[in-house]
Amino acid sequence: MADPSPAVVIATDRCGDAAILRVDGVLDSSTYRGLRDCVIKAALDEPNAVIVDVNRLEVPGPSAWSVFTSARWHVNIWPDVPILLVSGDIRDRRAIARCGVARYVPVHPTREAALRAVSGSAVRSRRRGRAVLPRGRVGIRPARTLIDEWLTAWSRDGLIPVASTVATVFVENVLEHTESAPVLIAESYGGCVTVAVEDGSQQPAIRHEDTGYGADLVSGLSVVSVLCRAWGSTPTPSGKTVWAVVGHENQL
Repeated sequence: MADPSPAVVIATDRCGDAAILRVDGVLDSSTYRGLRDCVIKAALDEPNAVIVDVNRLEVPGPSAWSVFTSARWHVNIWPDVPILLVSGDIRDRRAIARCGVARYVPVHPTREAALRAVSGSAVRSRRRGRAVLPRGRVGIRPARTLIDEWLTAWSRDGLIPVASTVATVFVENVLEHTESAPVLIAESYGGCVTVAVEDGSQQPAIRHEDTGYGADLVSGLSVVSVLCRAWGSTPTPSGKTVWAVVGHENQL
């Protein structure tokens, strides 16, 4: 896995269903965002947990430990993958606790302890589809077709209309505001369906209304916010992922 800046190097391993990130370098204002986005990206790949080994991470300013709280908040609703820290240094563990980070991101003295903490977690039964769409408006039809195929296969037929609408809005936004080829993701988990689109722009997705037209012109993201349980824009090292969660109450 690429390092987010010259001062931080991240090595990624896999242990069972957990992703292990080993961080080596200095965490400061110049490396904060890159490290955060790499942790988020690991969570978006949906392991059972993300375990970050910080034994070789230097943190001159204790408040910088909040980078892991920030990463957890970004994935709190979707995909809701737990993030845990590993530090053999009791001084660092105390600093993490004093900053309030441990309330959201547990810290363990060893990797084995962290793995034991997540070993009893319920196995995530997710069905997931992912596809790179063509660049240009020709990519909109395949997005709708894929949503129809995936949700039919997952017996989520009732959510196809709303999921297709959300996918269309997200893909259109990528085509209008970026130079990226959209990457469509859909998953079924429990009674919910999540629709997400990746792109290569670091600009977060934000609702915009045209003040010149008042309520006569409503943005696509405003429509999405009405149609779904929750939506968000999550940064990644290469851009962002915009996602929306829909449930039975969102059927059209």
